[in-house]
Amino acid sequence: MTAPADALVPICPLESLAPERGAAALLPDGTQIAVFLLDDGSVRAVQQHDPYSGANILSRGLVGTHLLAGEGEEPGRIVPTLSSPMYKQSWDLDTGAVLDSGGGEKLPIAVFAAEVRDGVVHVDPAPRPEPAPTPRGGTA
Repeated sequence: MTAPADALVPICPLESLAPERGAAALLPDGTQIAVFLLDDGSVRAVQQHDPYSGANILSRGLVGTHLLAGEGEEPGRIVPTLSSPMYKQSWDLDTGAVLDSGGGEKLPIAVFAAEVRDGVVHVDPAPRPEPAPTPRGGTA
């Protein structure tokens, strides 16, 4: 789901971002976010606050990918990921879902819609709703 174009706020020129590296930014309400340019040219934005360490450091996290197993006959899919620079928990950059909690409680992160328009990264100031958890067994 894409936010209406007038709801998005400009963050920075795309050329200011380095692929697979994060940048911290402030939304108009003072919310800190982490913005990432992926190798495929797409951009992602998530909360800057690491829920495990309590520090605002996710823009310094490690960007990668993870193969999510498919269910039944469905093939798996590769998702972009972010790992905390502190304790190395990992999240799906598309949904904020925890992929590896390091054995602790699963603490998802907020994801913000992001897009590039006319060479400028724009972000929705409101996070996307959290996806409903899928119960074990694969049916909702």
